[in-house]
Amino acid sequence: MREIVVHGVYRHFKGGRYRVEGVARHSETGEGYVVYRSLEGEGQLWVRPLDMFLSEVDRRKYPDAGQVYRFEEE
Repeated sequence: MREIVVHGVYRHFKGGRYRVEGVARHSETGEGYVVYRSLEGEGQLWVRPLDMFLSEVDRRKYPDAGQVYRFEEE
């Protein structure tokens, strides 16, 4: 399984660059979430389930995607 690099910069397969601020845990379920900040615009803060952040791009839905993974470290 891939690992998250805290403070690493990642590119989303649709474009956009983000810095991972950390990994948080849901207080009820223990599920991991990646907290990340846009490096564009106002620097909005986002959160996404860890498994989804690390997942591969759905090739059926996005056959022309240039990346293997949804987010790839630069």
